[in-house]
Amino acid sequence: MKETAKSQTTFVIVAGIVRPIMNLLMRKKWEGLEKLPAGGFIAAPNHCTEIDPLVIGHMLYNQKRMPHFLAKGSLFKVPVVGAVLRNTKQIPVERSTAGANQSLQVAREVVNEGGAIIIYPEGTLTRDPELWPMKGHTGAARMALESGIPVVPMAHWGAHEVFPRYAKRFHVFPRKTSRVLVGDPVDLRAFEGRPLDRATLTEATDVIMDAITELLATLRGGQPPLVRWDPSAHNQSTHGRFVERGGTGPSTTGPSTTATDGGAPGTANDGGTT
Repeated sequence: MKETAKSQTTFVIVAGIVRPIMNLLMRKKWEGLEKLPAGGFIAAPNHCTEIDPLVIGHMLYNQKRMPHFLAKGSLFKVPVVGAVLRNTKQIPVERSTAGANQSLQVAREVVNEGGAIIIYPEGTLTRDPELWPMKGHTGAARMALESGIPVVPMAHWGAHEVFPRYAKRFHVFPRKTSRVLVGDPVDLRAFEGRPLDRATLTEATDVIMDAITELLATLRGGQPPLVRWDPSAHNQSTHGRFVERGGTGPSTTGPSTTATDGGAPGTANDGGTT
């Protein structure tokens, strides 16, 4: 199955606005594209800047894989915004059991149509001072184990230099490069047949977060912390904007890498206005 005509049309309109902006803001280097499954899947990226969704959405759309995000149910009631979300089959997140079941049904439809569901396991921008992935939430693991949807880990690095975490303006010059690295689907077979209790979901989430962290370490050329940052252990909220005590935002800097050009299979380099 494919995206509906209405969904495709809406995506084309939105992409016509977003893609030129993204191409102006930064260069791009996408690697591991050959690892994207032929069918639908859950994309699980790291989360270090507010423009993450544009970075991952741009990459997936250019591979003709329509991106679908989890969005607050209340957004679907906003004029115009709600229509765009519905027409592009974004997935509403509701607190009620009935709402959760509806979200799962929409997710299954997206996967059956070959789409990509983007879930940020961290739930919000990382609290780690050096922007490494922090402790994840179990939503992606639960959806994968309940529905048998493959989880594809992804990492990106560089977009945070264009729009640092909690920044108020873009830093376009000097021109930066955003790199995205796609990994092999996470092997969750060890959890098949197990009850979906807290222990199982936590273990599966850790496996997913390990895969994301490994990809990011490859992009950054650095060593991640031995212990993943846990906001609760640092008396930090796990949702919403985080501001350090004293009224200042957390560090937005971290090791950067220099992108290299190449033409290996599964790699997309900035060479035009794609």
